[in-house]
Amino acid sequence: LDSQITATLADAFSNISAIITYASGREESLRFKKVSDAYGDILLKSWLVSIAFIGVFSICIFALEFAVFYFGIRLWAAGTMTVGTFVLIQIYIIQLSQSLWGLGELIRKAFESFSESMEVVEILEAEHGVRDVPGARPLVVTDGTVEYREVTFAYNETREVLSGVSLTIRGGQKVAMIGPSGAGKSTFVRLLMRTYDATDGQVFVDGQDIVSVAQDSLRRSIAFVPQDPSLFHRSLMENIRYGRADASDDEVIAAATSAHCHEFIKDLPQGYDTLVGERGVKLSGGERQRVAIARAILKNAPILILDEATSSLDSQSEALIQDALDVLMRDKTVIVIAHRLSTIRKMDRILVIDGGAVREDGTHDKLLKNPNSLYKALWDLQAGGFLKNTEAEK
Repeated sequence: LDSQITATLADAFSNISAIITYASGREESLRFKKVSDAYGDILLKSWLVSIAFIGVFSICIFALEFAVFYFGIRLWAAGTMTVGTFVLIQIYIIQLSQSLWGLGELIRKAFESFSESMEVVEILEAEHGVRDVPGARPLVVTDGTVEYREVTFAYNETREVLSGVSLTIRGGQKVAMIGPSGAGKSTFVRLLMRTYDATDGQVFVDGQDIVSVAQDSLRRSIAFVPQDPSLFHRSLMENIRYGRADASDDEVIAAATSAHCHEFIKDLPQGYDTLVGERGVKLSGGERQRVAIARAILKNAPILILDEATSSLDSQSEALIQDALDVLMRDKTVIVIAHRLSTIRKMDRILVIDGGAVREDGTHDKLLKNPNSLYKALWDLQAGGFLKNTEAEK
């Protein structure tokens, strides 16, 4: 129940904006009260047992003292015990009672420690889903070619996300991936990063099976900018430097300038020493996104993955970031996941993912020429739909 209280509080604090928006503070308070009351009942029972133990222990010591006084006085009156012997016996009894009390406390604390450590031990003993094979060697990236061979992945037996995907992304090629939500786009790139292992098939980087290389070396070769970047409760300087630990302050500032972070950081009272709060709560969504992009620029890895990297930016910020991304993507293998189709027109290649498979593969112009293309349908829905709405308003 102690863990349930912590989990309930963490759940409420992490969703505080939803609680405020839906005015559900009273319901959350009642939810917490229900859990805390259950914990209080168990704690009260524990205290009662402890008090009962103390009472029994005190009665035993009192009975022992009464017996010692009774027989001690009788023996002293009979002349068979001196006062010194009586005092010595009293000292022994006091030391014995203190030792027994200390032993009882030690046993109680030991059981509490065992109980609290059980969950930690279960976590520590849990096997990692993704492991390095014995003798895994470092990944050596030459040009950044990525190849999927008959890759299938399922989170469980009933939900297959990718099915027999085979494709090759040449080194230095810029590839965009689009498709409906849940089509498997994010899973596609997470298999490349070995967040999961493929259920079947293989993924290669420059001809090296990523299962046979060390995970750390693989991920050091990939810069990843997620849709919802997570920042540490540290300074902006430390968060950006996380991309490359040995970077100098000047290199961090240069990366921040390229990602247009420097524009808002220089106006902060503490500048780059400003703490961003837990998960970056002191920054706006767009500012967090730009910090994540600056981190990727600083890392300068040969393979770059952008998972809706401009989704939290307004049009003006997106235009600025697009300039930075053009520099960042130079001479790199790039995989871009995007729902805004306007952001991927310049890509060398567009992959349409649907139903766990690559349904279409080509350039923007090539895919638009196919009247039955899913990409064309999505493009018309976004670009054409916007134009229709604009004309209707006129």
